Amino acid sequence: MRLDRTWIEQNIPHHGRMCLLDEVMEWDAQHIRCRSGTHRLPDHPLRSQGRLGIACGIEYAAQAMAVHGALAAGKVGKGRSEVGFLAGLRDVRLHVLRLDDIEADLICEALLVAGDHGSALYEFALWSEAPMQRLLSGRATVVFDAHERLNTGGRTKR
Repeated sequence: MRLDRTWIEQNIPHHGRMCLLDEVMEWDAQHIRCRSGTHRLPDHPLRSQGRLGIACGIEYAAQAMAVHGALAAGKVGKGRSEVGFLAGLRDVRLHVLRLDDIEADLICEALLVAGDHGSALYEFALWSEAPMQRLLSGRATVVFDAHERLNTGGRTKR
């Protein structure tokens, strides 16, 4: 099931120019694949000194994880998820220097390794679509609905 940018903006905390994903290409309970062409925008919100460094690809992966979290939690059509955050990154590999000079669309994949209703461990990768080239990869620990967890002393409300 493909989901467009409008759907993405309505279901994750990122919206406007900070919503970096254009489309959910496919997803299931363990995996998500998204597409984006926003890295080519001259007014990209993460550009610095006219460049978009490869480390910004982590934000693309984080947004894919946020979309997957919303889909997997059944929050579709219930409005934006609460704010979550990246609690940790491991084994991050940067294979290029920049994103803004990649002509092809970006493909972002995230694979759920382990998780529950409050947090998750994902493996992620960012690719250029054509020719297929790995740009970035790693693992991330994500805490979902962080605001709710902070207000309940770390316990999730039931």
